[in-house]
Amino acid sequence: RAKMIPSFIRSSEKKRIIEELNKQFGIEKIPYLLIESGREKIRAFSGSLSKEEILQLTTITLIENIGIYFLNKEDNFRLTLDAVNILKDQINKNILEIDEFQLHDWLMGKDLILTTPINQGAVIIKFKEDFLGYGKSTGIKVYNYIPKDRRLKK
Repeated sequence: RAKMIPSFIRSSEKKRIIEELNKQFGIEKIPYLLIESGREKIRAFSGSLSKEEILQLTTITLIENIGIYFLNKEDNFRLTLDAVNILKDQINKNILEIDEFQLHDWLMGKDLILTTPINQGAVIIKFKEDFLGYGKSTGIKVYNYIPKDRRLKK
């Protein structure tokens, strides 16, 4: 198998990502090393290894994934469930608070049909104190992006 060399996000690109996430959700900083990992995916690494040490490791071992899957570059940077929870203390915009009935549907992976219209675009789903992930609103419907393997089973 071919060795995969990590592609680090440049500081100018990271700044652009933070600006977009700030516009969407109020996020002001991402204190992690960001690494592009194919097909529009960006991973976040918070360990103590430097870029140089990570690159040196790739010369002696296969590193497919380093850090956690953090965001997808499609749709103006779609945050993963893990990223939403890591950054929840910074998120203060475009939060959709749901009730217990909507909670069940959301955790099952269903899209939400809203009785009161909201703004179109990216939203963070919240139930009481818990952040439950990222959704995309049409105004009356919120598309669910919870991965199938993380959804509640019947």
